[in-house]
Amino acid sequence: QVQLAESGGGSVQAGGSLRLSCAGSGDDFSRYCMGWLRQAPGKEREAVATIDTHSTTNYLVSVKGRFIASRDNAKNTLYLQMNDLRPEDTAMYYCAAGATCSYREFVIAGYRGQGTQVTVSS
Repeated sequence: QVQLAESGGGSVQAGGSLRLSCAGSGDDFSRYCMGWLRQAPGKEREAVATIDTHSTTNYLVSVKGRFIASRDNAKNTLYLQMNDLRPEDTAMYYCAAGATCSYREFVIAGYRGQGTQVTVSS
Protein backbone atom coordinates (compact mmCIF):
# COMPACT_ATOMS: atom_id res chain seq x y z
CA GLN A 1 0.00 0.00 0.00
CA VAL A 2 0.97 3.59 -0.52
CA GLN A 3 -0.14 6.55 1.56
CA LEU A 4 -0.41 9.96 -0.07
CA ALA A 5 -0.65 13.45 1.39
CA GLU A 6 -1.21 16.58 -0.66
CA SER A 7 -0.25 20.14 0.12
CA GLY A 8 -0.12 23.47 -1.64
CA GLY A 9 -3.72 24.25 -2.45
CA GLY A 10 -5.28 27.63 -1.85
CA SER A 11 -7.12 30.54 -3.37
CA VAL A 12 -5.81 32.57 -6.27
CA GLN A 13 -7.13 34.95 -8.85
CA ALA A 14 -7.51 33.94 -12.46
CA GLY A 15 -4.17 33.94 -14.22
CA GLY A 16 -2.29 33.04 -11.05
CA SER A 17 -0.23 29.98 -10.24
CA LEU A 18 -0.11 27.30 -7.58
CA ARG A 19 2.15 24.34 -7.01
CA LEU A 20 0.74 21.21 -5.45
CA SER A 21 2.95 18.63 -3.79
CA CYS A 22 2.22 15.07 -2.80
CA ALA A 23 4.32 13.12 -0.34
CA GLY A 24 4.15 9.36 -0.63
CA SER A 25 5.00 6.72 1.94
CA GLY A 26 4.64 2.99 2.31
CA ASP A 27 5.15 0.98 -0.85
CA ASP A 28 7.76 1.70 -3.50
CA PHE A 29 6.55 4.96 -5.02
CA SER A 30 8.41 4.37 -8.27
CA ARG A 31 6.31 1.31 -9.14
CA TYR A 32 3.14 3.29 -9.67
CA CYS A 33 1.58 5.46 -12.25
CA MET A 34 1.13 8.71 -10.35
CA GLY A 35 -1.09 11.62 -11.07
CA TRP A 36 -3.65 14.16 -10.05
CA LEU A 37 -7.40 13.88 -9.99
CA ARG A 38 -9.85 16.68 -9.39
CA GLN A 39 -13.51 16.89 -8.59
CA ALA A 40 -15.71 19.92 -8.38
CA PRO A 41 -19.12 19.84 -6.66
CA GLY A 42 -21.71 18.25 -8.90
CA LYS A 43 -19.16 17.24 -11.50
CA GLU A 44 -17.47 14.00 -12.38
CA ARG A 45 -13.97 13.23 -11.21
CA GLU A 46 -11.32 13.97 -13.82
CA ALA A 47 -7.78 12.75 -14.23
CA VAL A 48 -5.95 16.03 -14.71
CA ALA A 49 -2.48 14.63 -15.26
CA THR A 50 -0.71 11.32 -15.10
CA ILE A 51 2.97 10.52 -15.06
CA ASP A 52 4.16 7.00 -15.58
CA THR A 53 7.18 5.18 -14.21
CA HIS A 54 9.31 6.62 -17.04
CA SER A 55 8.04 10.14 -16.29
CA THR A 56 5.97 10.27 -19.46
CA THR A 57 3.09 12.64 -18.85
CA ASN A 58 -0.45 12.94 -20.12
CA TYR A 59 -2.82 15.80 -19.49
CA LEU A 60 -6.48 16.58 -19.65
CA VAL A 61 -7.00 18.67 -22.78
CA SER A 62 -8.28 21.64 -20.82
CA VAL A 63 -5.07 21.92 -18.78
CA LYS A 64 -2.53 21.04 -21.44
CA GLY A 65 0.05 23.80 -21.78
CA ARG A 66 -0.86 25.25 -18.37
CA PHE A 67 -0.19 22.40 -15.91
CA ILE A 68 3.04 20.45 -15.52
CA ALA A 69 3.28 17.21 -13.56
CA SER A 70 6.60 15.88 -12.31
CA ARG A 71 7.81 13.24 -9.92
CA ASP A 72 10.89 12.71 -7.79
CA ASN A 73 11.02 9.01 -6.97
CA ALA A 74 14.04 9.44 -4.70
CA LYS A 75 11.94 11.74 -2.50
CA ASN A 76 8.66 9.89 -3.03
CA THR A 77 7.14 13.17 -4.12
CA LEU A 78 4.81 14.21 -6.90
CA TYR A 79 4.22 17.77 -8.05
CA LEU A 80 1.71 19.68 -10.10
CA GLN A 81 2.67 23.15 -11.27
CA MET A 82 -0.50 24.98 -12.26
CA ASN A 83 -0.16 28.16 -14.27
CA ASP A 84 -2.68 30.52 -15.82
CA LEU A 85 -5.36 29.20 -13.53
CA ARG A 86 -8.97 29.69 -14.51
CA PRO A 87 -12.18 29.68 -12.46
CA GLU A 88 -13.12 26.36 -14.05
CA ASP A 89 -10.01 24.83 -12.44
CA THR A 90 -11.68 25.26 -9.05
CA ALA A 91 -11.97 21.82 -7.46
CA MET A 92 -10.62 19.49 -4.84
CA TYR A 93 -7.37 18.06 -6.14
CA TYR A 94 -6.24 14.59 -5.17
CA CYS A 95 -2.89 12.92 -5.54
CA ALA A 96 -3.37 9.39 -6.79
CA ALA A 97 -1.42 6.23 -7.49
CA GLY A 98 -2.48 3.37 -9.68
CA ALA A 99 -1.22 0.34 -11.52
CA THR A 100 -1.83 1.92 -14.90
CA CYS A 101 -2.02 5.38 -16.47
CA SER A 102 -5.01 4.39 -18.58
CA TYR A 103 -7.47 7.25 -18.07
CA ARG A 104 -10.50 5.08 -17.37
CA GLU A 105 -8.63 3.09 -14.77
CA PHE A 106 -6.65 5.92 -13.24
CA VAL A 107 -9.74 8.02 -12.58
CA ILE A 108 -10.76 5.32 -10.11
CA ALA A 109 -7.19 4.79 -8.90
CA GLY A 110 -6.88 2.62 -5.86
CA TYR A 111 -4.79 5.04 -3.79
CA ARG A 112 -5.72 8.66 -3.22
CA GLY A 113 -4.83 11.32 -0.73
CA GLN A 114 -7.31 13.36 1.29
CA GLY A 115 -7.25 16.18 -1.24
CA THR A 116 -6.37 19.85 -1.27
CA GLN A 117 -8.77 22.58 -2.32
CA VAL A 118 -7.93 24.90 -5.21
CA THR A 119 -10.16 27.92 -5.67
CA VAL A 120 -9.72 30.32 -8.57
CA SER A 121 -11.66 33.56 -8.57
CA SER A 122 -12.38 35.68 -11.63
